[in-house]
Amino acid sequence: MVSDRTDPTERRFLFLQGPHGPFFARLAQRLTAMGATCLRLGFNPGDSMFWPRDSYLPFHEPLDRLDARLAELIEAEGITDLVCYGSSRPIHKVALELARERGLTAHVFEEGYIRPYWVTYERGGANAASPLTALTLAQMERALDHGAPPLTEAPDRWGNMRAHMFWGAVYHAVLMLGVRRYPAYRPHRSSGVRLEFWLHLKRLIATPVRTALRGIATARIRLGAFPYHLVLLQLAHDANFLDHGPFPDHRSFLDVVFRGFAAGAPAHHHLVLKAHPLEDGREPLRPLVRELTRAHGLAGRVHFVTGGKLAWLMDAARTTLTVNSTAAEQALWRGLPLKVFGAAVFNRPEFTSPQPVDHFFADPLPPDHEAYLTYRSFLLATSQIPGGFYGFVSRRKLLRQMPDLILATKSPYERMIDESVEAPAQHLRLLD
Repeated sequence: MVSDRTDPTERRFLFLQGPHGPFFARLAQRLTAMGATCLRLGFNPGDSMFWPRDSYLPFHEPLDRLDARLAELIEAEGITDLVCYGSSRPIHKVALELARERGLTAHVFEEGYIRPYWVTYERGGANAASPLTALTLAQMERALDHGAPPLTEAPDRWGNMRAHMFWGAVYHAVLMLGVRRYPAYRPHRSSGVRLEFWLHLKRLIATPVRTALRGIATARIRLGAFPYHLVLLQLAHDANFLDHGPFPDHRSFLDVVFRGFAAGAPAHHHLVLKAHPLEDGREPLRPLVRELTRAHGLAGRVHFVTGGKLAWLMDAARTTLTVNSTAAEQALWRGLPLKVFGAAVFNRPEFTSPQPVDHFFADPLPPDHEAYLTYRSFLLATSQIPGGFYGFVSRRKLLRQMPDLILATKSPYERMIDESVEAPAQHLRLLD
């Protein structure tokens, strides 16, 4: 039998920017132990954390020199693979385009399309740039027919959020203290290094108070006797929101939603806005919600919740709306009507409503739930890997699986689609 894994000694990896914390460094350690060569191109002091000095390559030049620097590195070091977190950062856009031109294998990590128990591993791109968007549901169904693990659900709790906030604060503290060594560095977020650090730190410190206030707001909604529609907000600086959505900011998005709700929703329905779990206050959402509530005559019918457990709000919702948040996958799993405004891997005609916003609030079209379950099963059998980037336990679970997936000759999607290849080993587990 021919092995599905390439010879690690022939692979030379160049790591770019990754999730906050030690995940990329630990992954490189495992690949190196198997015989591969791993280098890191760093763009700020935070990128050098945990990485061995002898394989760390700092990039001190302006971004418009990145293409040339990468080409030089690929040639000089014989690079065969790129590894990055997300495909929308300016740095990664340049690198992924060069990888396509040079025939390199590009490994892209992202937060799980199905959260929170999984992370996403793809090749070539993620989110709206994912190769998944080129696959039809018919292809997925055929692939599942020749062997796939059964659909299983995530545990009720998977505690990575505090670890995520902690590593975010540490990363930006290190970055802030050493940023002078990288004078040309510009963060992919417009807020700047110092503000990023203080926002992460402030959020970490304020967690207990935020949790209490969130609990009160959530209880009022869950115990209320009114039907409601749920709006999933994203981070204002989220590249997926900005690059693959039609709105420049939350004000533009929410104005469309409020206007449609005021015109189409029954008078006794309410609107619930759920902020992203990592919302840090850089955009004044609460005052904006109050302003729009007054402007559209919706006093007493609008609720704003900061973070928290999405399932508690979604279980009783009538519909869900978002630009392109992957949290919308939970709405589809529940069979809720879904309105999506931007490009996303799940924005397919079988799943999302094409109705104008006011018509959607008045009489929403439901998704094809069976079609969604096929799509979800395909994801769980391929790109959704159990574990997490930030917490100690979840990171170890992820690291046990990643070297073999990265060294495989075919991507998870290719392995499932190719009918001549037996379905991949089951990486899901039954839960008590």
